[in-house]
Amino acid sequence: MLGDITFGQYFPGSSLLHRADPRTKLIFAVFYVVMLFFCKSAASFAFALVYTAVLIALSGLPARAVLRSVKPLLFVILFTAVINLFWTGGETPLIEWKFIHIYREGVIFAVFMAVRIVLLVVGMSVILSYTTTPIAMTDGIEALFAPFAKIGLPVHDFAMMMTIAMRFIPTLIEETGKIMDAQKARGADFESGGLVKKAKALIPILVPLFVSAFKRADDLAIAMECRCYRGGEGRTKLKVLKFGAPDALCAVFAAVFLCGILLCNIFLPYITI
Repeated sequence: MLGDITFGQYFPGSSLLHRADPRTKLIFAVFYVVMLFFCKSAASFAFALVYTAVLIALSGLPARAVLRSVKPLLFVILFTAVINLFWTGGETPLIEWKFIHIYREGVIFAVFMAVRIVLLVVGMSVILSYTTTPIAMTDGIEALFAPFAKIGLPVHDFAMMMTIAMRFIPTLIEETGKIMDAQKARGADFESGGLVKKAKALIPILVPLFVSAFKRADDLAIAMECRCYRGGEGRTKLKVLKFGAPDALCAVFAAVFLCGILLCNIFLPYITI
């Protein structure tokens, strides 16, 4: 399961999304998320699925690795779908038995919600983490929020913290896997027993994991000090961010997504929520 968590990893490449400016990708990612919440019909969700598949193809990423990012969230997706299935009312009952009431509208809403979560995870991974290096992500966040620095907000520090946090996700996942393997070799059992027993079994994992995380953080702080890191003030960039042709194409793709979702909602309003 831990090996399936690919969030925060970067896959090198030379695709359109890889070459796009990180500022463009950040704006594109926010736009993508907002437009997913505008999906109101089966046609609009189908269009979003096709659109996301095209994004995966354009990114040059292995589809298997991208879809693997959804696997760790299957429980959350199923739980959300079940909650919406039983708690969403409607006018067309499908099952009515004692306290259980399932409506057609609830089934549709549950399916749409599950699809939306999958698209959110896959789309955000493809647009941002899989195709953007941590350094580029930092530069992009800092550039977008640069106006807030004029009112005293520590924009560079905020961008650096976010990037370091994302960068350490794969590292901590790998470390957790190693600790679990070591504990299993010593006879630890993480599968059997009730919820309380499983929670107690995690203590031998959490303690060394926290110790390792603090040690890595201390090593990183020392390394940054040795390189005379003093924050963002007065720092120059090795690579100056510039908008180019890939960014223009991303804008075109965003416009296509907007038009497609709106047209599907207006002219194909079948099976809506």
